Amino acid sequence: MNAKHKYIADTHKRAARCMVYALTIGGYDAWEAASAVWAARLTEEERAALSFAALKSLQTDQARMVVEAVFAEGDTPLPPLLSSADEAAHWASWAGYSDIKACTLAGFNRLSANDQSAFLNHVQRRAA
Repeated sequence: MNAKHKYIADTHKRAARCMVYALTIGGYDAWEAASAVWAARLTEEERAALSFAALKSLQTDQARMVVEAVFAEGDTPLPPLLSSADEAAHWASWAGYSDIKACTLAGFNRLSANDQSAFLNHVQRRAA
């Protein structure tokens, strides 16, 4: 074992390895698993420091959106931090039905005429 590594706590090695896995795999499930590992392996102070460092690496508006998303009660979808499809699917799994309807209509209205037509064709094929 490298002399430098023998002084690193095992819990820290496991937490760091979990972060590498989440970065490599990506997606909501990978980051949710990383969160669970960190809760089990790191102290509250260590997790707070990790959160602080991650938030400081973002632009102010991005950091604010992340904090609001963590403490939100499902009113609006998250900005895409992972992939847009993953974020949308996750948000839709716990959002209120009226919020889903409102965001679907708002999103549809922002599409180009060609994309609206393609969307309607896709939905109509599924309904048939």
